[in-house]
This record gives sequence, structure tokens and C-alpha cells, in this order.
Amino acid sequence: MRITRRRAQVTLGLLWLLAGALQLQPFMFTTGFAHRIIAPAGDQQPAVVAGPVHWAARLIATAPLPLDLLFAATQLLLGAALVLAHSARRVRLALGASIAWALAVWWLGEGLGGLTSAHALMLTGGPGAVVLYAVVALALWPARPTASGGLPGDAAVRTEPADGLRTGWLIRSWVVLWVGAAVLQALPGNSALQAVAGSADSAPAWLRPAGAHTVSALAAGGTAVTVALVAAQALIGLAALRPRLRPPAAGAAVALSLVFWVLGQSLGGLSTGQATDPNAAPLYVLLALLLAATAPRAARATTGVPAGRAAAVARPVAPAHRSG
Repeated sequence: MRITRRRAQVTLGLLWLLAGALQLQPFMFTTGFAHRIIAPAGDQQPAVVAGPVHWAARLIATAPLPLDLLFAATQLLLGAALVLAHSARRVRLALGASIAWALAVWWLGEGLGGLTSAHALMLTGGPGAVVLYAVVALALWPARPTASGGLPGDAAVRTEPADGLRTGWLIRSWVVLWVGAAVLQALPGNSALQAVAGSADSAPAWLRPAGAHTVSALAAGGTAVTVALVAAQALIGLAALRPRLRPPAAGAAVALSLVFWVLGQSLGGLSTGQATDPNAAPLYVLLALLLAATAPRAARATTGVPAGRAAAVARPVAPAHRSG
């Protein structure tokens, strides 16, 4: 069963509700939220990114209680609006507010996901979980469904609409995210071994053995592991350009995202009491489900006729011979 646009909107709303609930954890009402969560996002970043992030951290540190309540309330309202909206107008308002809030948090709270430092990895949640909320929201913006989604190659196959999804935006953002992740992974100093090792240190106790075994395996693999990750991410991204390859690309993306969530993101740190969201993997899974929904399904040429008999029905019949 394909995910529908409405179900995806509700799922996005539920993720916002989870983020809002996490913002109500006791740690978030202390100055530790500003100094240990926000401020580090600006470290080792250019001044144009670091300056606004450190300004936001200082502001939050002056009044952590009321500001954190404001953050939590905003995200809870966004989630409730998306879950409960029953008209296109209300959905647009909720999605628009979601995009604006996500981009503001991505800039001031996540330091653009560390992209300007060139050390952001999909393995550890790059390019930042919150910007993916905006990417998903734009894909779910109410629009007229089209047969092909406007991409080269789609028009050659008669398809059923993907429930009004903005297929063009979804495919292009998918390619940018996954091919961009491959490029970042290939840069010098972006070691999967170091990323997994760092994640294992903050993982729950029951997850640390898996992280330790993975670190040992990565150490033995060396460069081959990095090459494999680069190739896998690039292929998953580029496969979306071919309509028939979107379902397998989506399946591979879900599998790899879940591996990243466990080994590189420690399940979003949900058990630490300091997580602000479940990290990027759940958003990548949602994007993968949306991608699979854009794969073309051949439309039957004859309504009400089984597919196996369609060709026979469509075949022209020679006129009967009339004698005399």
C-alpha cells in the first residue's frame, strides 16, 4: 500500500509533536541546553554561521525556562495543526509555518547542519534533521497531481497520480541529499570509523556492544568501507531519476537510514534526556516512502478488462467475409 499525501502530512505532524515533547524534558529548561546543545553547533564554523548560533545560545541562556516553553509550544502547535487540519487552506498554513520554523532552527540551532564545515555526514544525521522537515513539507504541499511529475522519462509511461505529491521537488531534493551525502563522505577527514566510534560513546549501554563490533569491522575494512558508502549513497540518489528504479532505491535508503540511525545517530539519543528530535533517519525513511509512491504504475488501456486480456481486446478484428 502506497503512502498517501495526507498520511505523510499526519506523520510529519507526529514527528513535530515528538520534537515538542522532547523539548519539555527537564534538561531543556536549564542553561545546559544553550551551552551544550546549541552553542556547539557553531563551533568550527565560519563566522557567518557561528555568530548567529552563538548569539542564539547566549539569548537562550538568559531565560531558558520561558524560551524553552515557547519552543516546545511552537512545535506542539505545528504538530497538532498538521494532524488535525482537514482543509487545503489549513494544511498550507501548517506546512508554511513548519517550513519557516524548520529553516530558522536549522540556521540558529543547528548551524546549517555543519555543512559549511564540510564535516556533516548522513551517517551522523547530516545535513541536520530539522531541514528535512522543510524538505518533506514542500513535497507535501497541496498541488494538482500530474501523470508524470514533470521529469524526463516519466512521460513515456502512463501512470496514476501519486496522490498530488510534488514529484519534481521530491526527486530533485532526493538526488541533492543522497549525492551530496556521497560527496561529503568522500571528503578527506570524514571517516565513518570516527563517526561510529563517537556515536558509540553516547549510545545506550545495550547498544554499545554493537557499536564496538562495528568499529572493529570498520577498522579492518579501511578505505573500502568509505568507498562502499560513497557508492551506495550516490547510487541511491541517482536511481531516483529513473521512475522504475525508485522503489528499490527507496528500499535501500530505508535499510541504510536505519543502520545509520542505530550506529551513527544512537537512535537520536532519545534515552539521554537531551535529545531535541529523533535525528534525521526517520525523516529519510519518510522521504523514501514518498519516493516509492512516485514510481509509475501502468494504467490499463481498457476499463474493467483484466490485464491479461487487454491486448486481445485492443487488437483490431478483421471484418467478416461476405460472399456473393
